[in-house]
Amino acid sequence: MMQEFIKNGYEIVEFEEVSDVYVVNTCTVTNMADKKSRQMLRKVKEINPNSILVAVGCYAQVAKDELTKISEIDLILGTNEKKEILTYIEEINNTNQVVTDVIHNPEFIDFGSVSYTEKTRAVIKVQDGCDRYCSYCIIPYARGRVRSRRPESVVKEVKEIANKGIKEVVITGIHIASYGKDFKEKDINEFKNNYELCVKKEKQDQKEYRLIELLEDINEINGIERIRLGSIEPTLITEEFVNRLTKLNKICDHFHLSLQSGCDETLKRMNRRYTTEEFEDVTCRLRKAYPNVALTTDIIVGFPNETDEEFNQTYNHLKKIAFYKMHIFKYSQRKGTKAAVMPNQIDGKVKEERSKRLIELSDENEIKYNETYIGKAVKVLLEDEHIENGIRYIKGHTTNYIIVKVKMDNEKQNYGNTIREVQIESMDGTELIGKFV
Repeated sequence: MMQEFIKNGYEIVEFEEVSDVYVVNTCTVTNMADKKSRQMLRKVKEINPNSILVAVGCYAQVAKDELTKISEIDLILGTNEKKEILTYIEEINNTNQVVTDVIHNPEFIDFGSVSYTEKTRAVIKVQDGCDRYCSYCIIPYARGRVRSRRPESVVKEVKEIANKGIKEVVITGIHIASYGKDFKEKDINEFKNNYELCVKKEKQDQKEYRLIELLEDINEINGIERIRLGSIEPTLITEEFVNRLTKLNKICDHFHLSLQSGCDETLKRMNRRYTTEEFEDVTCRLRKAYPNVALTTDIIVGFPNETDEEFNQTYNHLKKIAFYKMHIFKYSQRKGTKAAVMPNQIDGKVKEERSKRLIELSDENEIKYNETYIGKAVKVLLEDEHIENGIRYIKGHTTNYIIVKVKMDNEKQNYGNTIREVQIESMDGTELIGKFV
């Protein structure tokens, strides 16, 4: 959306600055996300009462009737309509709400190559929608069914990103493990005829094109040095997938696996489609394939009917797996989901206590893991300069997503967007500190 505004003569400014148009891309994954979206929307007219305020995104998609009660909003657009945001702004006198059904939308809405980025890594969206219908999740209703972006469009965008000198891409979507499942035989045949990379290479008889084929193609693109995966379902990580993945030299050894609970009974109520044993097998598979792998995850505490015993099972399972880092969420009722009407909703104080215990475990794991790197040399993609106590540092990430900061010896030299070898000397909280080798 930012790129479209720039192409049409607009200037992008910080949200707190006076502007003609404000766009709030809303989230609805939790009640807190809804609340923050509403707060942000109400704040705009305090900055400029005469501005045009546009609400887009998931909360706008599933709760347009709630947003119409916020008088400050001038235009509400659903997830399908974001691509045409400028057209709707120009026609704002004729319409103030356009939210179409996403559930029955069969096609991926392709924004084309999005080369606008202010960062050293680019996020490449390859897929939208989800067919899993976990009992706690509203996202399938906000995003619709699985739709995959055509591989030639993805590759074209990544090539343009590479030409800008960006070295790392993050492959993301709502449920990237489902990438390609909606491609039909006629789509595969079209890829064979018109697409120059993977499907042309010794795969004339292939019947599908899934995430691993896409990653193999991206790995061939000159200029890109790192390919990072967004959140993935553990069911994706089969022996075959890992065997093929390890042959790709640009894949980052950091995997964010969506677990949600370490108790089988809770996983069943969540409608997750694996067991804790199967999940543990996945972590062992990845650790065997990638010696320095960092595994991160999402966990929900206080899911309906989660007993003390079930939580303790989760705690012990997480302690056994020893994730590098865990993102802990207190269960939030989402209207329209099965979990919202389940009996035995958990008290907020209990959720808070359980969340605190898991956050403490996550912090312990992160520190222990980072300590193993002191004295070692690692390659860091340098990103952001900042000053601490009068000293200028540049900060970046390793392939397995550990934060490293380095004191800048030459303040006139531009270190940004380069990959440098750094000798780790110490730690500052959860950040590693090193010097250039």
